[in-house]
Amino acid sequence: MVLGAALLFSTGGVAIKATSWDGFAVAAGRSAVAVLVLLVVMPNWRRFWQPKAMLVGSAFGATLVLFVLANKLTGAANAIFLQATAPIYVLVLGPWLLGEHNRRSDVVLTLTLALGMSLFFVGHEPPAETASNPALGNAIASAAGFTWACTLVGLRWIARLPPHEPIQNGSNALAGAAVVAGNLVAVLICLPLALPLPATTPADLALVAYLGVFQIGVAYLLLNRGIERLPALETALLLLLEPVLASVLAWSILGEQPGPWVLGGCGVILVATVTRTVLAMTRSSP
Repeated sequence: MVLGAALLFSTGGVAIKATSWDGFAVAAGRSAVAVLVLLVVMPNWRRFWQPKAMLVGSAFGATLVLFVLANKLTGAANAIFLQATAPIYVLVLGPWLLGEHNRRSDVVLTLTLALGMSLFFVGHEPPAETASNPALGNAIASAAGFTWACTLVGLRWIARLPPHEPIQNGSNALAGAAVVAGNLVAVLICLPLALPLPATTPADLALVAYLGVFQIGVAYLLLNRGIERLPALETALLLLLEPVLASVLAWSILGEQPGPWVLGGCGVILVATVTRTVLAMTRSSP
């Protein structure tokens, strides 16, 4: 289930770039479809208006919007790997907001991720047909890393709430409500900026529907079910399939070929994250 979620997540970059709609229209349409799917399939996620769900959902909604905008401007690999630098910000936000102390290995990972992130901004990456403004797109993707860190901290905060918070079938309904709230926030932000909608083809509608139903809706349902049966660290490791597949799909379908500095940054981020996760799993084993 977790691998299936990672596979669906990884298709976002290619599908977003394949639409003729601008970033705001894609973000609004994708999240609107996702809201409908999640509200129908997961009745216990419908309490999205609760203050805690809306607070975390606001960070998640910003992430959804920034990720789409970044994908329209820079390479798919750039967007997903720069968003994956969220632990840089969690290192600061965790102790401040959650009271969770950092370990030495966390600091080493964060410094390594910062190094990998910096490589994306070395040299000049020329515009391409599928990446019209790489520099701006990289900056937006970096911002998505920060808002994704806020989302992760918020979900961790929800997970630590007292047991009386709504729980159903072993999953925290409040966390699911935050996912719905985030998509609703994305719609509210982007729809006014997307109107009037651009000229639309059946292919555009099909791609936006796919993004909402499968790349967000089904993917989060799979992740929600899978994470109940797996340790968090193992889940995190399996989800690393997403940036790898996203890069392969962008290369094989769109012909995107990241420059050497970008490839170096992707490699540093991936190796650092895998190494840190494997070491953590080893320490937590009996």
